[in-house]
Amino acid sequence: MKTSHKFVLLISLYVAQGLPYGFFKQALPVIMREQGASLPKIGLFSLFALPWALKFLWAPFIDRVGRRKHWIVGLQSASCFLFAALAIWGSSDDYVLLAWAFFATNVIAATQDIASDGMAVTLLTSRERGWGNGFQVAGYRVGMIMGGGFILMGFGFLGWRGMFFCLAAMLAVSTLPLIMTRELVLPKHTRQASPSLRQRISRVGMLKWLAVIGFFKFGDAMASEMLRPFFYDMGLGLVEVGQILGTLGFVSGLIGALVGGALVNRLGRYWAVVLMGVVQAIAVLMYIGLDNGLSGIWIPWLCAFEHFTGGMATAALFTVMMDMCESESAATDYSIQASFVVIATLMSGIVAGLVAEIHGYSANFLVAGLLSLLGAFWFAKAYPRLNQRLNPQAELKVA
Repeated sequence: MKTSHKFVLLISLYVAQGLPYGFFKQALPVIMREQGASLPKIGLFSLFALPWALKFLWAPFIDRVGRRKHWIVGLQSASCFLFAALAIWGSSDDYVLLAWAFFATNVIAATQDIASDGMAVTLLTSRERGWGNGFQVAGYRVGMIMGGGFILMGFGFLGWRGMFFCLAAMLAVSTLPLIMTRELVLPKHTRQASPSLRQRISRVGMLKWLAVIGFFKFGDAMASEMLRPFFYDMGLGLVEVGQILGTLGFVSGLIGALVGGALVNRLGRYWAVVLMGVVQAIAVLMYIGLDNGLSGIWIPWLCAFEHFTGGMATAALFTVMMDMCESESAATDYSIQASFVVIATLMSGIVAGLVAEIHGYSANFLVAGLLSLLGAFWFAKAYPRLNQRLNPQAELKVA
């Protein structure tokens, strides 16, 4: 398959993942805040994304059974039906229904992510992984913005029913490139011989590596979790929040992911992650200024800068995570790492809600920025040795 075709396929796969997640993570918190939900309740709502943290438990099953293409098409179809059902029977003030819908959507999306990540690791060569992860992160951010910022801006016009029918339609369109693509599948005997979950986790250095990548994302996620209610409490309306996230956030996150993916091959894996992690921490700390007098033009520009740096750092980190995977257990290896990143994100949401409620938004952004810096420094110290232990071709992939 041509490299350009691989990238188009990856973009469509991760747009499909970002659409539902974007709605529940970006649009819904603002709607909840408008209806009077407390910050701790908004933070706790993130616990319904638990399937993303636990998906590694059933990843070996996806590695062994069936074709990844069939898994993805079937699961995305299920998401379309779920959104259509919400359009018909749901309501914006029924938090119990929304919670269960959020949970079901994330079970489906997390399982689809297992198959998509396995396909991506198998499909991309080592030299393609920098750009490939750039397009992957960009596609995911496009999906999140379409499902979050764009839907939020159109909520007044679309209404509850139209909003969910729109999400279902966008998911259906994003499935078409995969339907028209022939999948490259591992030989049957190799897939059957895929190592167990215990064998993959018990590799020397793996537990420490999981702690490193989880902590690397903790601070940034802690800031992002409170960003939507923060903008709303500053006096911005639903349309304004949607414009910031759906316009500047869309463009900046997209460009940041592509720039980060391109710089991975130029700077090398190590320096790309370290430098982008530091810049990402600086972007988070700058939000303190918005809570202490800065306003007007600074709001969209600081948001754009944070999205840009977040896209760069994520693309670089995901490239390194791919390097730690082996082809015969690609979906399992990547899912283990991605799950621990999500665990860190879920924990950060709870911490962020409590810190922001008790000490204010400035304290939340200060703690988040400092933790981001510590995450970058810990990666810088731990990565060289862990890369040699976990990456069978470390000498080829560090530079």
